[in-house]
Amino acid sequence: MEILVFCVTLGVALAIGVPVAFGLALGALVLVFGFSDGLPLKGMIVIMSQRVWTGTDSFPLLAMPLFFLAGGLMEAGGISERLVRLGVAIVGWVRGGLSMVAVLASMMMAGISGSASADAAAIGSVMIPSMERRGYPRAYAAALLASAGSLGPIIPPSILLVIYGSLANVSVSRLFIAGIVPGIVFGAALLALCYVLARRGDFPREENKGLRYLARTAADAIFPLMAPVIILGGILGGVFTATEAAMVAAVYSFLVSKFIYRSLSWQEFFDVCYTTAISSARVMFIIGIAAFVSWILARERVPQTLGDHILSIASDPLVLLLLINGIVLIFGMFLEATAIMVILLPTFLPLVAQMGIDPVFFGIILIVNLAIGTVTPALGTSLFVTTAISRAPYAEVARNVLPFVGTMILVLVVLTLLPKIVLWLPNTLM
Repeated sequence: MEILVFCVTLGVALAIGVPVAFGLALGALVLVFGFSDGLPLKGMIVIMSQRVWTGTDSFPLLAMPLFFLAGGLMEAGGISERLVRLGVAIVGWVRGGLSMVAVLASMMMAGISGSASADAAAIGSVMIPSMERRGYPRAYAAALLASAGSLGPIIPPSILLVIYGSLANVSVSRLFIAGIVPGIVFGAALLALCYVLARRGDFPREENKGLRYLARTAADAIFPLMAPVIILGGILGGVFTATEAAMVAAVYSFLVSKFIYRSLSWQEFFDVCYTTAISSARVMFIIGIAAFVSWILARERVPQTLGDHILSIASDPLVLLLLINGIVLIFGMFLEATAIMVILLPTFLPLVAQMGIDPVFFGIILIVNLAIGTVTPALGTSLFVTTAISRAPYAEVARNVLPFVGTMILVLVVLTLLPKIVLWLPNTLM
């Protein structure tokens, strides 16, 4: 009954345009007034305050605003244009080369931003106008850039992996390493689809400017490309933790953008800091409210009840994972990734532990699900970002994104069936 009341309250709030964070808070207040059995209302308010505070009082979560800041500084410093030029030099000469450039540049940007919407906005603002000038349909370009942006949460450093590691008490460093191979597989599948669609649509090739141009663009982009190397190298070498790596990434991004490329003004720096504070506060508020909601649901044994129902359907680990995939994909059509995690993890984590599923493997599968959710209609965040940039009708963009969503779901199924793809690198290196 509690989960039904909470979901109805949240659904109504979202339907009338209430932001997700405040929709969660409204649902929490309904639970406070309706399900405070045996506890005075004043006591529930005190408990709510305590739970919201303890839900965000986490050292690993400190990495989230720092990675937000690092990605924002790189984006404001014009890094995306350098990555696009490098992508053109590498694959632009192939049929439909610009569409492949979009994916390749997004993969490189994902190693800096850690966010799907930031990735889609940074690369999309450069690529969508260029693709339109070369004859690509606007709706196709918007769908492609939204899909390529979904690599942001998978390829480390990933903000969603930081949040999952904090909520599930899993090593963020292992999660980062585990995301590398799935991210490459994900990107390769999108590149292959771009080639197929380019042949079908007879999209143009770009000029092959030769090895000298490739070397020049690679040298121009060497500093942003070094960012993920420094982050992951430092973690693997035991020099710093994932949270400390986030601080190193933020300082490095500032130095590169401000003093090496000299493309970041002080006004832009303060604007990025302001945007980072707003974005971080929003996510932290969601996590804090959801911690209180999770406490109430746990007090009423809702996760255990739901878990028993799920186990009655899925008694095999593979069936359980496929069922979870379906549930998260459906939720991803209507809620943003952070809200989905904090709502569903209290139910899923005990089931995963009971089935003996590696929590690092489950984390990557969950994040891939959530990444797909950023481009699935009706409320895919990246889809809205690229639609706004392209000014194409939303219905056309949603229709063009379907082949990309289908390909991403296929990759998700492959990763679910073959855990070694995910776990090989962390088990080898750590």
